Amino acid sequence: MINTNKIKGRMAELQLTQKDVAQALNLAQPSVNQKINNIRPMDLTEAEKLSELLCIPSNEFATYFFYRGSCTVQN
Repeated sequence: MINTNKIKGRMAELQLTQKDVAQALNLAQPSVNQKINNIRPMDLTEAEKLSELLCIPSNEFATYFFYRGSCTVQN
């Protein structure tokens, strides 16, 4: 699950639209919308391309693309 808020925030910082992302990933804009909003899964290749587009440092990759939200452990 990706961190939707961080991805959208970074896109806003760089003034990128979902259309821009769609073109960079060679996907349809509705597909990008669904992937960014965790409706459809994003594969690793797409995550890497998006990371490059958004200039996400490698040491921050996991905070954007391996987000667990507010999970709680139940015993």
